[in-house]
Amino acid sequence: MDRQEQVMAGFWDIFNKIIGINSIKLKENFDGYNPSEIHCVEYVGKNADSNVTILADSLYMTRSAISKLTKKLVKKGLIESYQKPENKKEIYFRLTEKGEAIYNVHEELHKGYQERDKAVFEQMTKEQFDIIISFAEKYNRHLDTEIEKMGVDIKSGYFDKL
Repeated sequence: MDRQEQVMAGFWDIFNKIIGINSIKLKENFDGYNPSEIHCVEYVGKNADSNVTILADSLYMTRSAISKLTKKLVKKGLIESYQKPENKKEIYFRLTEKGEAIYNVHEELHKGYQERDKAVFEQMTKEQFDIIISFAEKYNRHLDTEIEKMGVDIKSGYFDKL
């Protein structure tokens, strides 16, 4: 296995382990809610004046999927819609009291994940962080270019259909 393969295999292993470990905690704390619902609640909780378009772009989902998702979240009492007096056309979302409670539990879980992984990150030097951050930025730009070449808008839900 060459170095590139080692790096990619390492990232896949890390990614899959994080997803696996975190999924257990998510299921324990959010029975009855799927990951898309939790991530939508998280985004609305962190970003004032979220609307369907903003949510779709941020969560890499279609506007149609976000419309369905927000309707479910309204029905479950986690978010509510509102309009601004100066813009009666646009519909925005904010958390309800129940949504705030879910958001707060989710934030506590994230703090727990950070605490769990702190031992590894505390051992890293600034230079090591800089190298990893630089690599991530370069690789992301590379992937953006490749996606562009394909003529695909990943925020349109294209990959959901594969």
